[in-house]
Amino acid sequence: MTPRPAGHALVEALIAQGVHTCFGVPGESYLAVLDGFHEHRDEIRFIACRQEGGAAFMAEAQGKLGGRPGICFVTRGPGATNASIGLHTAFQDSTPLILFIGQVASDQRDREAFQELDYRQMFSPGTLGLAKWVGEVQHADRLPEYVARAFHTAMQGRPGPVVVVLPEDMLTTPTAAPVLPRAEAVQAWPAPGALRELRAMLLASRQPLLIAGGGGWDAEAARALQRFAENWQLPVGCGFRFQDTFDNRHPLYAGDVGIGINPKLAQRVKDADLILALGVRLGEMTTGGYTLIEPPRPKQKLVHIHAGAEELGRVYAADLMLQAGMASAAKALETLAAPADLPWGDWARAAHADYEANLEAAAVSPLDLAVVVQTVQRLAPPDTVYTNGAGNFSGWLHRFVRYPGLQHHGRSQLACTSGAMGYGFPAAVGAALLQPERTVVNVAGDGDFLMNGQEMATAIGYGANRGAGRLVCLLVDNGSYGTIRMHQEREYPGRVSGSDLHNPDFAAMARAFGWRAAFVDRTEAFEAAFAEALAPGAPTLIHLRLDPDVITSRTTLQAIRDAARRSGR
Repeated sequence: MTPRPAGHALVEALIAQGVHTCFGVPGESYLAVLDGFHEHRDEIRFIACRQEGGAAFMAEAQGKLGGRPGICFVTRGPGATNASIGLHTAFQDSTPLILFIGQVASDQRDREAFQELDYRQMFSPGTLGLAKWVGEVQHADRLPEYVARAFHTAMQGRPGPVVVVLPEDMLTTPTAAPVLPRAEAVQAWPAPGALRELRAMLLASRQPLLIAGGGGWDAEAARALQRFAENWQLPVGCGFRFQDTFDNRHPLYAGDVGIGINPKLAQRVKDADLILALGVRLGEMTTGGYTLIEPPRPKQKLVHIHAGAEELGRVYAADLMLQAGMASAAKALETLAAPADLPWGDWARAAHADYEANLEAAAVSPLDLAVVVQTVQRLAPPDTVYTNGAGNFSGWLHRFVRYPGLQHHGRSQLACTSGAMGYGFPAAVGAALLQPERTVVNVAGDGDFLMNGQEMATAIGYGANRGAGRLVCLLVDNGSYGTIRMHQEREYPGRVSGSDLHNPDFAAMARAFGWRAAFVDRTEAFEAAFAEALAPGAPTLIHLRLDPDVITSRTTLQAIRDAARRSGR
């Protein structure tokens, strides 16, 4: 093969892996890679973002949407530290992602050169680290090997983020090394004996509940999951912020098992005699702070199926543990023959009825976010992607959006289980640029939005809304960090400190970036504003002014204060 700079070889390796879009912020430490993007500009594009955190979030969204690693490039030092929030999100969400970091030249290492960091120490691979693997390429001829390993590692077992460090001088070194073939994840298959044991546990159950979620799902796995649930008439809950794993309109859907869980579903988790946890880690949010399913030995019988061997048995001593990727696990489960009669039909029907009843909410004025979300879902296309970061506003989205299940349109929920503020908006921008045929609706809080709102420029600069889809941001402005204020009112009633926000005119800000904008403070004005946002034109931000006393879709500050008084706080 003709020698070319290693930076060019890296771009060729990405193309061989099927990558068409990369996100990042340019830096002098990887100029040879940027030149490689120019050389191959007809095959791959580099999206220059406005901050590395936003770029990493876009790459994380890319990993969720496509199932293969999202790609992010940042420079050394400040670039890497800014991007670390995306690594943490990808790690906790089990999302495949590769972060490429420019590094100081090899002859300057260990002198605390300009922006130098030790990335192996910084990202410390492990079960509570920020990355599955950190590799530094010292020799240009080995660069394709490192890229292939990065793809395999990001996708194998429990998906997650990896880091590849690129010394500046290595990237300019000529290499004739050929690129390696496209990496594919190897799927572990459940052992036949374990499947027989699982079937026996199901036959002995009277009140089973399946909780699905986590990374590694694709459309075929979701279809197999649905067939398995239908064969056995199992009520299905979805883990925290993995609500699109199972079709929310299906008569077996029981609701989301996460923050703000329907109290009836929470009780159902406790009352179940068998929990089948498929793909979920059973972390703090999905288990209600480890109270719905108590570690280390739950009161319910527990079957835990997960792609990562390191996850099985780490928190819960399950009755049956199976290591398998979701693509193979779901297909294996649907082969289990169910008996003609099952004793839990009423249990499953009641679970779905509870979910349906929870879609009703008392009216709130002057702006009812429940009606806002329901209006969005009524008007938006069925394949719409919904995104959110962290904040009290997300409760309305989680409760009232009925996700179609990824077997129908692919991923439709981009939300971070890591609770990272600022995730939703860049995730929406990334989704709109990656899948321009789909409408993307971001719901953001005022504090959440201003952490990465500058990526409005990225959306405009790279042509969001030029396809059939539309990019819309619904910005919920209650003048506070609402979640923190809610906790303050519970723990220290009436003593608000540090959670008030002083906000700009968000509509004017959006227009300054080239977006369309509208201001809405009454329920009846929202539908027309959203319908206009779905019309051709620039992306749209709708500024929703909300009373600060409306904290969640179920709770007001007064109710929190009353509860605090009753508890003697």
